[in-house]
This record gives sequence, structure tokens and C-alpha cells, in this order.
Amino acid sequence: MGRLRVLGLDFGEKTIGMALSDPMGWTAQGHGTIRRRFDLEADLLELRKVIEAQGVEEIVLGLPRNLNGGEGPKAAATRDFAGILTERFGLPVHLWDERLSTVGAGRALLEADLSRQKRKRVIDQQAAVFILQGFLDRRRMKA
Repeated sequence: MGRLRVLGLDFGEKTIGMALSDPMGWTAQGHGTIRRRFDLEADLLELRKVIEAQGVEEIVLGLPRNLNGGEGPKAAATRDFAGILTERFGLPVHLWDERLSTVGAGRALLEADLSRQKRKRVIDQQAAVFILQGFLDRRRMKA
């Protein structure tokens, strides 16, 4: 499996949670949160900085599905964002079913006994970790 970095994103209305793989593509680690400014160009500039600084070669974007597997308006917005990322950065963008990623992230943070305020600050980043780790695990199983 080459030495590349994969960027995991939890795309939300107010924030974009980020996670990065290790160079071997085995584990995901949180890499912060972008507070959205409702200016797409500003959001893309922040992402470009991370992509270039970290040598990102692929992006995994959480796709919000309903529990029944269907897609709603948030999924459509995420698919649009995936297209923009592909066009802007020229990198492969993989959509990953993110059902329950925020729930799983919240449980992990509760188990870590973090205060409510601290959990609120890192929940989107932790959701990105869940999204990216699921993708990396599936890729490794297929290899």
C-alpha cells in the first residue's frame, strides 16, 4: 500500500471536521476543525493549506444517509461538495457512509470523560476520524 496521506472530512453546515491517515494508511488521527465562514472560497483555501502541507493524495468525505439508507438534502449538498473538491484539487474523492459516525464519536468522547464543552469542540473532528478509519479498515480488508 504506498506511502500516502488520506484526508477524512466530516462536512457540516457550521464546521468541517478533519482527520488524516498515517503515511502507511493504517490509522486515522484528528486534524482539527475548520469553522465555516459561509464563503466557499475561504473554506477551500483552508483545505488547500492542509492538503499541500500534509501531502494529501486522496480525500474521504462522509456521506450523510438516513438510517433507512436513503439520502436527503444534506447528502445532495455533500455530493455537490465532493464534485467541487474533485474539480478544485484534482484528487480522488471517496464518499463514505457516515451513518452513526457522530453517535460513535460522541460515545468515544463520553467514555474519555471529556467535559461537555470539550466534546462540543472536538466532536466534528472525531466524527472525521470515524469516517476515515472506517474507510482505511475497509481498504485494508480488500487488499
